[in-house]
Amino acid sequence: MTELVISGESVAPGERRLIEMPLAPLYTHDNLSLSVQVIRSRKPGPTLFVSGAIHGDEICGVEIIRRLLRHSVLKRLRGTLIAIPIVNVYGFVNHSRYLPDGRDLNRSFPGSPKGSLTGRVADTFFNEIVAKCTHGIDLHTGARHRSNFPQVRADLDDPVAHAMTLAFGVPLAIDAKIRDGSLRECAGDAGIPVILYEAGEALRFEEIHIRAGVTGVIRVMREIGMLPPSRTVKRKRDPIICNQTQWVRASASGILRSRVRLGDRVQKGQVLAYIADPLGDADIPVESPSDGVIIGATRLPLMYEGDATFHIARYGKRAEQVERDVERFQEELGVAATEPTF
Repeated sequence: MTELVISGESVAPGERRLIEMPLAPLYTHDNLSLSVQVIRSRKPGPTLFVSGAIHGDEICGVEIIRRLLRHSVLKRLRGTLIAIPIVNVYGFVNHSRYLPDGRDLNRSFPGSPKGSLTGRVADTFFNEIVAKCTHGIDLHTGARHRSNFPQVRADLDDPVAHAMTLAFGVPLAIDAKIRDGSLRECAGDAGIPVILYEAGEALRFEEIHIRAGVTGVIRVMREIGMLPPSRTVKRKRDPIICNQTQWVRASASGILRSRVRLGDRVQKGQVLAYIADPLGDADIPVESPSDGVIIGATRLPLMYEGDATFHIARYGKRAEQVERDVERFQEELGVAATEPTF
């Protein structure tokens, strides 16, 4: 097996190491470091990184990785697992999506060792960790006051990323092309397939999203040969893939009262919510512009005209099948469907 060196520390086959990777100190002279857990089997296999909190307020991935690292299945590991629960340490400490220089880390790859603070973190993370891996899973949530139904996003033209997406096991998959400066773009240019798991809301833990994330990561590890096939898991249904999504925006300012839930099937013209002036009694309907499934929704009922309200994946005639798969998915995880937002 080839030597694995992270931040100047060598990890031998059969070792489990916690590596503290130095980052630029705060202006108070307090030091910060990027905590990296490396589990390396004596048996050869792929090298997978699993990362959370690239956006510092998207904390669901932190709990997914914590549970993954305690899972007994890792006793049968092949290859190497590199787990980074908190990539954007600065944002995590401050409950912020961004780094202190105001930049978005997931739009700053590959970064530069002589650039801005965000560019330096991107450069360190990519060169010390991502570039040494064969596969990657990046864990995200919706932004503040927005929640996403569990979904996988990937460039499905990549056959390896496509197989990882199918293996993850959530009912919804989005064929999402690469964004400039994203981790997926930079890793893809280096020949490293990365999928992105989106679920939940910033600064919140939601059990269904955490369970689905842990189970999904383990399924991907089985798919790429890091873990043996399961003899007990039932044959799962492949996710239904969508390549068209759209946000529905508020047509007026006011208070939003939702009438649909995450994962609901909706039809063109269906009323998704009402917006009302808090001092009046006129209700303005928010209607679905197309058939599809609700994959994202605002959690904040206070709307300005033009604010995003619902994110719809356009599945057309397949929406009925998606609806059934969503219900089955919720039942299997043993968590009740999310109640209407408001």
